[in-house]
Amino acid sequence: MNIPELTAELERLHCSSFGWALSCCRRDREEAEEVLQTVYLKILEGKARFDGDSSFKTWLFAVIHKTAAGERRKHLLRKLSLVRESQGQADRIVPPQRPDVAVERSETQKRFLQALVQLPARQQQTLHLVFYQELSLREAAIAMGITLGSARKHYERGKKRLRESLGQSEIDYGVKWRGKENPSIVS
Repeated sequence: MNIPELTAELERLHCSSFGWALSCCRRDREEAEEVLQTVYLKILEGKARFDGDSSFKTWLFAVIHKTAAGERRKHLLRKLSLVRESQGQADRIVPPQRPDVAVERSETQKRFLQALVQLPARQQQTLHLVFYQELSLREAAIAMGITLGSARKHYERGKKRLRESLGQSEIDYGVKWRGKENPSIVS
């Protein structure tokens, strides 16, 4: 692909790519933006090349996943070196609170996101790729760099854990999901 074709494909897939980057970066918006910018630079500078073995979207998501993992490792190493330097001090490194994180969401979304965050990273990523990015399990496996069998296990276990977690929240909150009536509601 030449640069104009790459640019057009990247623009077309930008929203999906950002959603996947958010998932790979554990919903940290700033980190996701940095990862996506790094990915775009890698692609446009020719450091990451599309070989046509899979769909462009699948290949792009694999590049995003690998870049996010690399950035996470770099960040962890930096954090560990800072901790070593300040071992004698009682100060802890605490990330600053960002006001943009406090976005209003419905109760259902909050519960769902809370349940999703409790899943292991691979299960979160597999569910994100299949449900939000509409990739097949095979494409999700390629994007994540795992086998199809592993992707299937993460997918099934993730769905099961979400169901269990949301079922538990029904009990905790006294809410009836799945269209059942709630007797406490005044009509």
